[in-house]
Amino acid sequence: YYLSDELLMPPGSENHPLGTDHMGHDVLSMILHGSRTSLTIGIVSALISGLIGTMLGAFAGYFGGALDKIEVINIFLMIPTFFLVLIIVSIFGSNMFNVMLVIGLTSWPSNARMMRVQAMSLKERTYIKGAVVMGESRLRILFKYIIPNGLFPVIANTTMGVAKAILTEASLSFLGLGDPNIVSWGQMVYDGKAFLQTGWWISTLPGLSIMMIVVIFYMIGDGLNYALSPRMKKL
Repeated sequence: YYLSDELLMPPGSENHPLGTDHMGHDVLSMILHGSRTSLTIGIVSALISGLIGTMLGAFAGYFGGALDKIEVINIFLMIPTFFLVLIIVSIFGSNMFNVMLVIGLTSWPSNARMMRVQAMSLKERTYIKGAVVMGESRLRILFKYIIPNGLFPVIANTTMGVAKAILTEASLSFLGLGDPNIVSWGQMVYDGKAFLQTGWWISTLPGLSIMMIVVIFYMIGDGLNYALSPRMKKL
């Protein structure tokens, strides 16, 4: 079912409802198979970004000091992320692990900024000052009170980060910098762009899949932001 002798068959046939590509691969099977790759890259990259951003933002907001004064977060926010990813992937290779790692390591500043603001606000609360008076260590306060209570906007932003990571991977693949040994939606768009006139469905259908999954994750992130934010609930 995945590989056929029928090349560039348009959508609509019984055996190949979404058609085949120039090598006889069934497009529906490739989309389903590629979803695992695209979702894995998106989710793992977002988790890396969320973890780094949470830790750096919490330490900067609660402890202050050099990490906060030199504005590391703002410096990284000014860097054009996609071009940085492009350069790093070009140098170190475009395998799946590198792509996930690079996207995660370059997309943490927005999470860090949110967590920093949360930490700066929470450390002035009465129960935090009470914990200090009772002799609890600053690290214990950070991990027991600050991070758990300030994590909600980061969760919503990390969910949206899944969509951004999927788009970044698709963009890299479209430019020929994706992993050629795996099937992903971005790689399918790249492989089919040479056949847009004779086989438009090869690129169009995975492109629509990318659009749909990005919209879905943005809606989930927006919903989480509404559900977890007290201010949004009041509005």
